[in-house]
Amino acid sequence: MAVPATVIYFTCYDQLCAFLKRSLGSSADKAPLLAGALARVGSATVISPLELVRTKMQSQKLSYRELHVCVQSSVAKDGWLALWKGLGPTLLRDVPFSAMYWYNYEQGKKWLCEKYGTRETTFMITFTSGAVSGSIAAVATLPFDVVKTRRQIELGELEVLNISPKKSTSTFHIMGRIITENGMSGLFAGFLPRLIKVAPACAVMISTYEIGKSFFRKLNADRELQKSSEHNFTSK
Repeated sequence: MAVPATVIYFTCYDQLCAFLKRSLGSSADKAPLLAGALARVGSATVISPLELVRTKMQSQKLSYRELHVCVQSSVAKDGWLALWKGLGPTLLRDVPFSAMYWYNYEQGKKWLCEKYGTRETTFMITFTSGAVSGSIAAVATLPFDVVKTRRQIELGELEVLNISPKKSTSTFHIMGRIITENGMSGLFAGFLPRLIKVAPACAVMISTYEIGKSFFRKLNADRELQKSSEHNFTSK
């Protein structure tokens, strides 16, 4: 799940961000926000069935053979859209997360480069910007993560018991139930584990990504220079 999600997400972000920076003109600084949101919509929609499968395996402790039967019965009962259950809460969590993350990351990176008087981003600049922006986005979108998890677990339990859901499973209805049962703090359950997971993950991810981009950009530039030199030599 992680490999195709990352490939789709980063490829879409890079292409969209470059396009939007050219198109927005004076508002080009908003390009990371829009590109991050749109890229996440695409990757989350494609990967949603795999995430549902993973949640079923974790909540119901299914083997791969049992999982195949479970997925088949869900599709037969509710159609192919059954594979996208929980996509709404996932988008409500991941789209704002990505928009905030990329916008804050680009702004933080720019600010740190200006502070230390460098044009080239260093590992520590990207690592710090990624960790801080990831932390902000993780805390802001935590309630939607709680709702998504609650919704998928409840649907899984009902499927095991072969009971049709009677309660509304809309995002904001579940939020209301969580607040009624546990107060506002219920929407931020798992705050520390999520922060401990997301902050370093975002920092490592973006640092690796930037190092990889820099390496291949230099490699491509060297190849173009070599081709140009060989062409000039041949022409002479």
